[in-house]
Amino acid sequence: MKKLSLLLLAALAMISCGNSYDAKQVVMVDMQDSINYALGLVNGAQIKMMYLANDSSEEAVNEFIAALERGYNGTVEELSEAARVGKSIGSSIKQSEAIGLAGNDVWTLNEKLFFQGLVNGMHGDTMVMKVDFARDFFQTAYQASSADTVKAGKPIKAKCMKNVATVALKDKMDSLNYAFGLLNGNELLMYVLSSDTIGTAGQELIKYINVGLKEDMHNPQMVSMGEQIGKNIKDQEAVGLIGEESLITKFDLILQGFVNGMKDFTEQMTSEEANMYITNALNHIKYGDTKAIGEKFLEENKLKEGIIVTESGLQYEVLKMGKGKKPAATDKVKVHYHGTLIDGKVFDSSVERGEPIVFGLNQVIKGWTEGVQLMPLGSKFRFYIPQELGYGAQAAGDIPPYSTLIFEVELIDIIK
Repeated sequence: MKKLSLLLLAALAMISCGNSYDAKQVVMVDMQDSINYALGLVNGAQIKMMYLANDSSEEAVNEFIAALERGYNGTVEELSEAARVGKSIGSSIKQSEAIGLAGNDVWTLNEKLFFQGLVNGMHGDTMVMKVDFARDFFQTAYQASSADTVKAGKPIKAKCMKNVATVALKDKMDSLNYAFGLLNGNELLMYVLSSDTIGTAGQELIKYINVGLKEDMHNPQMVSMGEQIGKNIKDQEAVGLIGEESLITKFDLILQGFVNGMKDFTEQMTSEEANMYITNALNHIKYGDTKAIGEKFLEENKLKEGIIVTESGLQYEVLKMGKGKKPAATDKVKVHYHGTLIDGKVFDSSVERGEPIVFGLNQVIKGWTEGVQLMPLGSKFRFYIPQELGYGAQAAGDIPPYSTLIFEVELIDIIK
């Protein structure tokens, strides 16, 4: 079955552009540079995957990037909602001249009938066709069109008229064009023109439909998206990139990241690596002090009497030494534990819940896997776990990234 294509009724202004943007390596000298580039790369790759899966041609990508640049630079024409919607409709109909009515390549576009249906729908006029009938008729015909083999003929072009009029529908194709226009006009009446009591918004919408008809654009909806994203990036400069006040927007790197992401250029960074880099870098910015404080704590703690330090950096002290066997990494163990941050804040405790827990030693953080294997059955140890043996740059519940963890652990049983 063919995919039903509907007009986008909420878009920004669109301007055609013939710029060409090449994928290439960038120079990144610090974390600020890398975050900006990574942000563009991730978003570029996602947009290509989600919105350009059916057409990621050079023309489509370059058109989007040019729109992104215009949005950031503030060179997009500021229009009212009605004007934006009208321009989007005009551009979409212009595009449909090459692909058929509603994106269906077996239906010939008749702009005169489509626009008359649109205008009549905008005015709530149902003399020619009622909205419910139009919807059922159009959807039924669309589903049945998958069996058609005759391609659409040459489109009948026209400007969008201003006035309501009664038209004669001579055949099925006439009715389809009128019905599609009526349905879109009815949507406009409900969502765009609902408060237009004196008709000025409707007049402006029709004016910009005809402006949009004159534009030659590959993908109007992607142009609209590019301009909006560019504007959003510009707006972020006041509060910091990604809402982080310490991050400076470097649009040239973001822009090249978008280009590289949309053109599958991964020599410096894949989109997955870029996404992970952003997460880790933001955690470092927000929680870098946590890491430094934890490292200082461990340096001082290891000098205390009774503290043992393993080769990995794990620190522990024996509170009670048992006499049983030690578990292997592949064993399950039954334990009681009490976990805190170095400031004493409790983040998890089976002791407080009053119920021990059973888990596999190879299913927990590295500090636990290593440490519990040191415990004979019946022992109780206190572990001081460096962040790299804990959750590292990732948050875990009430545990911030880069946190040094303290656990008191009592080994109750070993389950083979």
